[in-house]
Amino acid sequence: MKSIVVHSDETLLAGMASGDPMAMAVFVRRYQSRVYGLALRVTQDAGLAEEVAQDAFMRAWRYATSYDARRGRAGTWLLTIARNVSVDAARLRRDCPVAPERLAGELAVDTDEPDHERIELLRDGLRSLPAGQARAIVLATAYGLTAREIAEREDIPLGTAKTRIRRGLARLRLVLGADTDAG
Repeated sequence: MKSIVVHSDETLLAGMASGDPMAMAVFVRRYQSRVYGLALRVTQDAGLAEEVAQDAFMRAWRYATSYDARRGRAGTWLLTIARNVSVDAARLRRDCPVAPERLAGELAVDTDEPDHERIELLRDGLRSLPAGQARAIVLATAYGLTAREIAEREDIPLGTAKTRIRRGLARLRLVLGADTDAG
């Protein structure tokens, strides 16, 4: 008769920290329904909940070395990760893009061009920027994200997010011929 070995969560996390894929597989099987259930309750979207659950497990794999049993149980640690990822995903899902006309107005494009030409000018201006700067500007102006939220979403340092916004706006104003004395 074959005996079944039951590993503690802490043992599985130690295995994950050392790169053991079998430890990860057992850990995922043990917690997949709880993580998915939590993600589904927060996001209210089955597809998004699956993505969140996968991301939560990937973060657990990546940060298994940082788990400290003195600070709480492994299950609590994992569900905290899942909750944070779920909340972030739900918040990003609620992003409401704005019309290009409003974005052009918020970027203070000062031209005598008709609206449709202003919008094309703005689009061309954004395309002329490095991708990171263009994304940061759109996230800040169209989606209303703070520099901290952009840093978290883009997985970059806060200072980098602020720099991308500042430099991107400065370059965009130059490209678009906007009044640079207004700020």
